[in-house]
Amino acid sequence: MEPVTRAVAAARLGLGTALRDRVSGESASQRAAEIWGADGERWFTSDDVIWQVHGDAAMFIGGIRALLLQSLHPLAMAGVAGHSGYKSDPWGRLERTSHFIAMTTMGPIGAAEATIEKVRAIHRRVRGRAPDGRPYRADDPDLLRWVHVAEAHSFVTTYQAFGPRRLTDAELDIYCDQAAHAGELLGATEVPHTWGELVETLDGYRPVLMATPAAKEAARFVLLEPPLPLSQRPGYALLAAGAVATLPVWAREMLDLPRFPGFDGLIGRPLGRFGTSVSRWAITAPELAETRQVRPSVAQ
Repeated sequence: MEPVTRAVAAARLGLGTALRDRVSGESASQRAAEIWGADGERWFTSDDVIWQVHGDAAMFIGGIRALLLQSLHPLAMAGVAGHSGYKSDPWGRLERTSHFIAMTTMGPIGAAEATIEKVRAIHRRVRGRAPDGRPYRADDPDLLRWVHVAEAHSFVTTYQAFGPRRLTDAELDIYCDQAAHAGELLGATEVPHTWGELVETLDGYRPVLMATPAAKEAARFVLLEPPLPLSQRPGYALLAAGAVATLPVWAREMLDLPRFPGFDGLIGRPLGRFGTSVSRWAITAPELAETRQVRPSVAQ
């Protein structure tokens, strides 16, 4: 192998490993074995739309977008601010969320059900009052539906914008139907099963959404103050720009985010596309791909 080729391969593996460890934590290899290497029947296979969406690098942007969108529900934001430790342990929260999504999409059914029950147990203990005095609880079916809808809408939107291909209308409905499974097991009710229902449900929440001081503070933290070394911030900025560019205009207006003419087409989306392409190139390094192979006999 030529020196330049070796250097490129080493850089690819290094970046891919850094991204994997940032999302999955120090136990990334162990978690990979639990999700992809363990025996057992899965709910979905690599041929399913949900597996393709959740397994793509566009999820990096989708996760940022989902956090921004979710912050606009004042009760959901109060719960996050009061109980999640998103500032003191942001990577821990990201690790737990990514593990939940990966396990319920690609892991053995038994392990996925155990993961869901663990989250339900945590939700039962999370309750309090928002700054305006209203009570909230994390196992509220309406809040669970909001979190689910914001995530599903974000994951699909960013996949359509930055993924390797665009989903067809039929695939959009299939994704929503497949994603609804985990949401319902978590305790959400009236979960949308088609793309049209998902868009309608998201729009239905708009009367209760607002940019509270906590929401704006969270947006600043997520977009401008990520706990990253200076050397890694330019790469993160590419993903953050893509997240902002794909948010609905009304959400950007509420959070005071860029919405000037030309931002989406000339800045946000091109930067997001480039950041996603580099991330996809890195996380699909052959050495990393080997850890994400499901045993053929158990994924039928």
